[in-house]
Amino acid sequence: MKTFHIPDFYRSRIITPIKELRRKNDKLKRDFSPTVLDFGPVRFLIARHFGFCYGVENAIEIAYKAIADNPGKRIFLLSEMIHNPDVNRDLQQRGVRFLMETTGRQIIPWEELRPEDVVIVPAFGTTIEIQNRLTLLGIDAYQYDTTCPFVEKVWNRASQIGQKNYTIVVHGKPLHEETRATFSHSKENAPTVVVKNMKQTERLARYITGEGTKEDFYEEFRGQYSVGFDPEQDLQRIGVVNQTTMLASDTQGIADYLKGVMIQYYHLAPNEVEDRFANTRDTLCYATNDNQDATYALLRNEADFVLVAGGYNSSNTSHIVELCEQKLPTYFIESDSKILNRTLIKHYNLHSKKEEVTENYIPEKDRVTIMLTCGASCPDAIIEGVLTRIVSFFPGIKSIEEVMGELL
Repeated sequence: MKTFHIPDFYRSRIITPIKELRRKNDKLKRDFSPTVLDFGPVRFLIARHFGFCYGVENAIEIAYKAIADNPGKRIFLLSEMIHNPDVNRDLQQRGVRFLMETTGRQIIPWEELRPEDVVIVPAFGTTIEIQNRLTLLGIDAYQYDTTCPFVEKVWNRASQIGQKNYTIVVHGKPLHEETRATFSHSKENAPTVVVKNMKQTERLARYITGEGTKEDFYEEFRGQYSVGFDPEQDLQRIGVVNQTTMLASDTQGIADYLKGVMIQYYHLAPNEVEDRFANTRDTLCYATNDNQDATYALLRNEADFVLVAGGYNSSNTSHIVELCEQKLPTYFIESDSKILNRTLIKHYNLHSKKEEVTENYIPEKDRVTIMLTCGASCPDAIIEGVLTRIVSFFPGIKSIEEVMGELL
C-alpha cells in the first residue's frame, strides 16, 4: 500500500511504532487481539486497528501539498477536511478557510471566490452540483480533490447497478457530507432514496409492498429521494450501497431485510432474486471494517472502562463508541485536554449530543485496565497524549521507555 507524507506532528513515538510492529508481524491482518501495555498499576489494551486510514492520509498529504504549492494564494476547503478538530484547526491556522459547515450551510458566499483561488475537496467527496458551480467560477475542483478512493468505489457501484435499471437505496446519515455526495452522484444514473437506519428501512418496505401511498412516501422521506422518484415504479428493483463509515452489521441487516421483503412480496425462487434485488458486495471501506472488527475483538477482554478518541462529528468513531458502550463505561473524548484530572473527565454523550463531566471515572483499585482506541480520522499523537495523561496519574509505575522496550 502507498506510503503517504504527512506532518510528523501527527505521528507518535509510542503509537506509531506499535502499529508498525503489529503490521510487520501480522501482514495478513488475521490477528485482531489488542496490544497490551502494562505499566503495573495501570494496564492499557490498545485496539489492533485504529487511527489514520488510507483515505485520511491521502487527504492530509494533498491538503498540505496544496498549501505548499500555493504561497500567497487564497486557499479554501469546501468544509472540514476530515472529522477531526485538531487537523482542521491546524489547516485553519495555516490560512485555509472553510466555505461551508459540515451541514452544508454556506459560510463564505460563492460570489467571493475568484478563478485564481484554490479550493480543496474534502475526503468525503462533494456533490456534482458543487463541482459544476466551481467550474462555472473558473476553479478546477479536481486539482486538489482529496475524495477517498473507497467513497468513489461506492459511487462507481451505484452507477453500475443504476445502469442495470435498479433503484439505489443508500444506507447513510442524510445530512452527512459523504451521504450527500453519494446521493448526488447516484441520482445521475438511477432513482435514489436514502435510509438512515433499520427503522426507516422498515418504513420503506411499506412502499415496496404497496401498503403506503405516494403522498405518505413524499412526506416521510422528504429530502431523501431524487427528483421524480415514483415509489410505485422505482421500488420494484433495488440495490443497496452505503456511507462507508456505517456499522457493517447495520448495513448488512438492512440489505438482508430488503432482500427478504422482495423475495416474499414477489414470491421469488433463489435463481430469480437478482431480478429484483441487486447482488452488491459490502461497500464499507477496509479501514471501517478493520476498526470495527478490532473493536469486537477488544471487547472480548475484561476492562474497567474504554477511552475512545476522535472528533465528535465523526461517523466511524461514533459507531465504535456505540459498540463499546454496550459492554463497558465508555468515554468519547476529542483529546487528552478532556481528561481534566484523575477524578474528572469531560466527554461527549452520543445520545444527548452534549459534553458532560463524569466524576471518579478511574476506579480506586490496585490494578486498573483501560481499553484505548480511536476513529479513522484521529492522529496517533492524540492517542499518545491520552495514554500519557492517564499514566501521569499513577506514581511509581514503569516508565514508557521500559514498557515499550518490553514490547518491541
